[in-house]
Amino acid sequence: MHKCEAAMRQWVSSVIVKYNFCPFARQEVENNAIRYYLSEATELEEAVLDTLEQCRELDNHPEIETTLVCFTQGFSDFDQFLDLIDLANALLVAQGFEGTYQLAHFHPEYVFADADEDDAANYTNRAPAPCLHIIREESMEQALANYDEPESIPEHNMRLARRKGADFWQALLDKCMHKSVR
Repeated sequence: MHKCEAAMRQWVSSVIVKYNFCPFARQEVENNAIRYYLSEATELEEAVLDTLEQCRELDNHPEIETTLVCFTQGFSDFDQFLDLIDLANALLVAQGFEGTYQLAHFHPEYVFADADEDDAANYTNRAPAPCLHIIREESMEQALANYDEPESIPEHNMRLARRKGADFWQALLDKCMHKSVR
């Protein structure tokens, strides 16, 4: 297994599932329904093409619930990664995937637009590698319909992150990244 994939799997298990950042992830981990696609793209266009190809893979493989497109070579610069998010979202719409898939995004240096860089809440979106998470909208709608107060999920995650503190989350991320190719 590639070191980046091992780090991302460790992160999903030891952060996302363990601390319930995504209450729907545990089932997908247990069902082995998460695809980890490693992209070596370093340019925006090829990264978006890889992401769109993974949307098509999901179309063809209903047994795969979600895909993490992990960038092993490019997009370590957070501002460049933000450009990738914008372009990927625009092309998802242009390619007819709007309403079928949505993107979540994670990055080792993630900072929310209205947050300080050292705010522990940023760790809710920090991962060992730059990553676009392709989510099936229909599945998300079903999961949210069966979850009390789904709008509370981000606030709960941010409170937990701040309560534990940035040093706690950075230590977990470092442990995961120890296995990655940084």
